[in-house]
Amino acid sequence: MKGVILAGGTGTRLYPLTRLVNKHLLPVGRYPMVCYGIERLRQAGITDILMVIGKQSAGLYADFFGSGENYGVKLNFRIQESAGGIAEALELAEGFITPGEKFVVLLGDNLFLDDLTPYVEKFKQQHIGARVLLKPVDDPRRYGVPVFDPNQPGLILYIEEKPKHPKSRYSVTGIYMYDYMVFSMIKDITRSARGELEITDVNNRYAEQGKLGYDILKLWWGDAGTPESLREAEVYMRGVLP
Repeated sequence: MKGVILAGGTGTRLYPLTRLVNKHLLPVGRYPMVCYGIERLRQAGITDILMVIGKQSAGLYADFFGSGENYGVKLNFRIQESAGGIAEALELAEGFITPGEKFVVLLGDNLFLDDLTPYVEKFKQQHIGARVLLKPVDDPRRYGVPVFDPNQPGLILYIEEKPKHPKSRYSVTGIYMYDYMVFSMIKDITRSARGELEITDVNNRYAEQGKLGYDILKLWWGDAGTPESLREAEVYMRGVLP
């Protein structure tokens, strides 16, 4: 199984820190934050990884990571030319992922303590479809919120994006698992009002077909997209890497 890390975002909430450096290269402890996603994939036995990055920091990624050998992985890079959404970035993985393959997708600013191995193993046993990882949160109105299928345990009926009245207390994290059909799903959606191809629309295509499963993270998870969450991540991720 292969891995894809999406690290092309501009990080406007972290400005001016991100004026010169891509947010995924900002330090969390002694390492750039994206290193933790690489380690989580490697820990789960996924060593063939594609990183989708922005062109502004492409040289920095190449200089820092090289081939990925020093991190126990093989890294490939693709450039996302514009900020067209998570699904648009994911579409760049077509070709790296071959027909019939399953793969794991991480958002580069999602940091977490769980070992991915048991979730990856479950997805390997899932015949077709997609799987997302969830986490209970204090204010689900800020996130994509799953609505569970009452007739089919273990499946999501649909996902509501930032609902005013959430139907569950769970957030969809930036940890996704897909079969190759995801690329057809991406081609089937249209751009949102903000001009982006939304990953929630892709996930809802799977949900409509009864093919969107889920697991729930047991340990800490955070989105290091603000100065406050970046500081929190430094505390929780201490010791994850040597």
